[in-house]
Amino acid sequence: MIIEEMTMPEFEAGLGRSRTVLIPFGSVEEHGPHLPLSTDTLEAYEVAKKAALMMPLFVAPPLHYGNCRSTACHPGTISISTTTLKMVFKDIVRSLHGHGLRNFIALSGHAGGAHCMALQEAGEELLGEFSDSEIAVVTEFILAREEGKGLIETPGDAHAGEIETSRIMHSHPHLVKGSAECEYPAFPIGILVRNKRRFWPGGVWGDPGKATAEKGAQLESLVARKLVELVRVLENFRHEL
Repeated sequence: MIIEEMTMPEFEAGLGRSRTVLIPFGSVEEHGPHLPLSTDTLEAYEVAKKAALMMPLFVAPPLHYGNCRSTACHPGTISISTTTLKMVFKDIVRSLHGHGLRNFIALSGHAGGAHCMALQEAGEELLGEFSDSEIAVVTEFILAREEGKGLIETPGDAHAGEIETSRIMHSHPHLVKGSAECEYPAFPIGILVRNKRRFWPGGVWGDPGKATAEKGAQLESLVARKLVELVRVLENFRHEL
């Protein structure tokens, strides 16, 4: 049940089928010279919609902005603060809770450390606020990397490389603009640098050259199935009081 496409009566009727909602979080962030700035959002939203075809659940409209630190100096990246991200997540859950939803999964296509920690902190605070609800925070990219073992050839693939290029080649091939070189940036250990692009000029972490649309299709299906497994666990999960 894709919320942005539903009418008010359809939403109300949907509550009789499910009280679970996936909330996709993405980013507007550089993904090398070949992938769109919306890559993280597209990946999370596509997987969420695919999961909704496998079982009854709601899919909220995606949030296109995230907290991006390592790519902040790369052209096109638009970053929001972790405070803003936390508040938006909490406000969305509060609103949906008011309409009767009880199981909330933040599905992040962006795997930045501060970004993910902000979502986790917000989720912990929401657990204390709503005793009748269950909350999960999961990184869609981590699921893809774990489920894709044996399929992905690139060791340490992390950003705009084999995994993400394959995913977009499958779901949005018209948005893939050419190719990109293999790149493994080396940031100084422990030192916070202002111009991160100096250490990461191409914006790729991995090998896009090993990407195929076929791998992307397999990865999307694997992640969607893993997501459905998580939904089923969450719907049957009850905290000890």
